[in-house]
Amino acid sequence: MSKRFMAAICLLLAMPFVARAAVIKLPRTGQTACYDANGVVIACAGTGQDGDKRAGIAWPSPRFTDNRDGTVSDNLTGLIWLKDADCTDTAGGIARGKGLLDWPSALTWSNNLANGKCGLSDNSVAGDWHLPNINELRSLVDYSRHDPALHGAHPCSNVRSSWYWSSTSNPVYTGGAFTVGMSRGSIHVTGKVRPAAGGSRVENKVDVNLGVWPVRGGP
Repeated sequence: MSKRFMAAICLLLAMPFVARAAVIKLPRTGQTACYDANGVVIACAGTGQDGDKRAGIAWPSPRFTDNRDGTVSDNLTGLIWLKDADCTDTAGGIARGKGLLDWPSALTWSNNLANGKCGLSDNSVAGDWHLPNINELRSLVDYSRHDPALHGAHPCSNVRSSWYWSSTSNPVYTGGAFTVGMSRGSIHVTGKVRPAAGGSRVENKVDVNLGVWPVRGGP
């Protein structure tokens, strides 16, 4: 049997293991309590609820690390977040006097964030940061908490208990982007720009200026 043939056989046998190595495991939600249909806390054992099963990868301790350079590392996902979740500095010519921006401005502002802005001393340059996609943004949520729905020991500052933009557009209503409410961890779709008078909105959102929380890096 030739060496080439044997090498090919070994490669084929190794392929299933390579495929399995690419499978990711989802983290836990953070929820540990259980509730009845009326919202009353009950014993979890045998209910099959999230608080009973606690399926997924356990969160590391500490979950977050303050890097002392204006950034915070998430030790679960490897993502690096801006410590100030409501920075009002100007970036890319976009002013954030009130902290909230529409979707196009949120993208531009995040893309131009760099060292020297928002308390950053991480040597980052424009293009290192971005507006998080919906998976990145919702990965912050702790479903056992509210106002904000974040881990109790998070070191971030100025977190709004309101809606934050993601960079992910809705595939049906492409004029809208997915947003995460940091009050309770809800996910919604919000129009990217204010519609013309009489125009329709997604559900009942009346203001398209939302929070902006940039992220960088990751696994």
